[in-house]
Amino acid sequence: MSVVLIVEDEMLEQEFLKSIVLKELLPEDKLLTCESGVQAIELSKEYKPNIIIMDILIPEMDGLKTIEEIKKFLPNTCISILSAYSDFSYAQKAIKLQVFEYLLKPVKPTVFKETFHKMLDCVNESQLIVKENEDVEASECQKCFIEESVRYIKEHFKEKLTLEMVASKVFMNPQYFSRTFKEDMGVSFSTYINDLKIKHACRLLETTNYPAYRISMECGFSDPSYFNRVFRAQMNMTPIDYRKYICLSMQKD
Repeated sequence: MSVVLIVEDEMLEQEFLKSIVLKELLPEDKLLTCESGVQAIELSKEYKPNIIIMDILIPEMDGLKTIEEIKKFLPNTCISILSAYSDFSYAQKAIKLQVFEYLLKPVKPTVFKETFHKMLDCVNESQLIVKENEDVEASECQKCFIEESVRYIKEHFKEKLTLEMVASKVFMNPQYFSRTFKEDMGVSFSTYINDLKIKHACRLLETTNYPAYRISMECGFSDPSYFNRVFRAQMNMTPIDYRKYICLSMQKD
């Protein structure tokens, strides 16, 4: 969305500029007009225009001083000057203020239209860069949250963990956390937790003589029958069969 501000105290000139600008804007864009430097500063603070067309000799505060003040809180706003004065000192000051273009009145419609198009292109490109940077930052931030949640899960998977509990630990909405976790990890939250539990169960079956119900508890399953179902679904055998299989493999070796 573009917000355009025209600062011009001559009404005929203001209407001329408005007629060209309105034809180039989209329905969602906004066009503002005013006649003085003070009004321009107030409107800029309220609406944050990304394009400003500024006359130099305007009431209350001249255009160059107005631009200087606006640049303090909107440093990236694209500003062009439209003035009847070609004084070199004005142009020199405009260059220091990094003005986009310095046009002399009377300006031809085609010239102003071309300049305005260039300003729109400049703003759109800047907005695209900002969006890309924001997307990268959001992605990196999301990655950090997921990495932090994985560390927490690995430390506490033997406990009764819920998605809501882990999401709160990384200060994320549970629904958003669930979606982003699956996108980053390739599996759902519950599947990831159960994978860790079953891997731990396999280690216990290989290295201890614990009965299946105790291994179920050690891995954070409150229901041994549910543990058996999850184990069988993942390993294609029961915990007891897995232990027999491991024992036979060791005997062969």
